[in-house]
Amino acid sequence: MKLLTIRTSGGDLPGIKTERGILDITKHLPNVSDMNSLIENFSRLELDGLFDKAMKSGESEFSPEGSLNFGPCIDNPGKIVCVGLNYRKHAEESNAEIPKFPILFNKYNNALAGNEEVINLPLDSQKVDYEAELAIVIGKEAKNVSQQDALDYVFGYCAANDLSARDLQFRTNQWLLGKSLDGFCPVGPYLVTADEIENPNTLEISCIVNGEVRQKSNTRDMIFKCDEIVSYVSHYMTLKPGDVILTGTPEGVVLGYDRSEQVWLQDGDNVTVEIEGIGKLTNTFKG
Repeated sequence: MKLLTIRTSGGDLPGIKTERGILDITKHLPNVSDMNSLIENFSRLELDGLFDKAMKSGESEFSPEGSLNFGPCIDNPGKIVCVGLNYRKHAEESNAEIPKFPILFNKYNNALAGNEEVINLPLDSQKVDYEAELAIVIGKEAKNVSQQDALDYVFGYCAANDLSARDLQFRTNQWLLGKSLDGFCPVGPYLVTADEIENPNTLEISCIVNGEVRQKSNTRDMIFKCDEIVSYVSHYMTLKPGDVILTGTPEGVVLGYDRSEQVWLQDGDNVTVEIEGIGKLTNTFKG
């Protein structure tokens, strides 16, 4: 099931992508007002019944996808936890040692952005980089879970772009400033439920900038796999429904190029993150 957030003047509303168009869930389920409440009250059977009922009601129940504005597919997570240097080839291109433990940092909710949203480049940064990532969305409270059971706590997956202002990121030895600028964590367009992803560590992942493929890899290159990450994080902080974990980026980021070949994101650039079975997340940048 592909879920999404519909951006309206009255707020962001959860919807379902169907062959007929987008179905607004809140019109039929009064206890669901946003994506977090949908996750907490999720019932596959109830949503399937809702879809069947809407199908019988006719086309008026569905909106063409192209007529809608998207919000971030998860719009109010309690935590956004990120894993750095988690692809072997990316660690190598960064001239970094292979981590012995997951390198964790965070972003804040101000960084969230939706599909097709225009993202403003910071005025005092000249080195903004893209990072295609698979994001995990937690479905139920997880504390001290085993690696064997970890994926049972996952609600779904989405595409993410861990945008990074490298000059701000490395201004000090703390990465936060360059990672959590406004709009620097686009997620979406869809939140794909975990039952549709057989193995999150066998997915093709890519990043395309202005039509040119810059990153092309597979999640099997992760140093720490998705189940390892969820288990590890849960041993140090309680994960709650709706929490997001960005699992790292593959090789091909601007930072990994020779200095003479580095072309940072600039005004008018169009960036698409694509993950197999999940979808394409696209954003345009404004200087």
